[in-house]
Amino acid sequence: MKFHKEGYTSLALCILFIFVLNAFVHYYWSEITWLKWLIYIVSFLLFVTIVQFFRSPNRAVALHDDHVICPADGKVVVIEETEETEYLKDKRIQISIFMSPVNVHVNRNPVSGIVKYFKYHPGKYLVAWHPKSSTENERTTVVTETAAGTPVLFRQIAGALARRIVWYVKEGDKVEQGNQFGFIKFGSRVDVFLPLGTKVNVNIGDVVKGGVTVLAEFNQSKNIS
Repeated sequence: MKFHKEGYTSLALCILFIFVLNAFVHYYWSEITWLKWLIYIVSFLLFVTIVQFFRSPNRAVALHDDHVICPADGKVVVIEETEETEYLKDKRIQISIFMSPVNVHVNRNPVSGIVKYFKYHPGKYLVAWHPKSSTENERTTVVTETAAGTPVLFRQIAGALARRIVWYVKEGDKVEQGNQFGFIKFGSRVDVFLPLGTKVNVNIGDVVKGGVTVLAEFNQSKNIS
């Protein structure tokens, strides 16, 4: 288990806040035992919260050209046929994973291939499960084309608490399934859009793990697009 690089600033601010708070209480209210212990407990819980939020577990990803692996930890909240209007402009199977503040917030490439499209969209901060969050919230859109020519579109979507989406890819990059492509801070969602006919391996309500759970399977040899 590692601490993610995106959390360094938050951790430093947390430690500074805890130090100042405890110094203040020790200096002015050192004789009030119950208050000191309350502050100690609150400080500990705050520190643990930051550390667990930015944890980055090591995961062995089994690479497979026919598999679409889960891009994030969380719960499956949407599985439906929908029209993708930004890039693919046709009907796709949408699978959405909601990440609560207690989930690992590392985002991983669902497939290997070449990044054909990337765009960052500033926007609102509706709750991540809101129907309009995928089109109105702050978000990124990535399209990776597999070796068989199958485009897979996925989005990072900021939630009500999230105020920063981080990405590590750009158009033209060659990416590997399971490697990190981004990070979202404090509650969010990732949508994946797959070709019709793809076999979906999860159900709504399933708890999934990024880089581990196989969301779906398609036959690359048939060049599904």
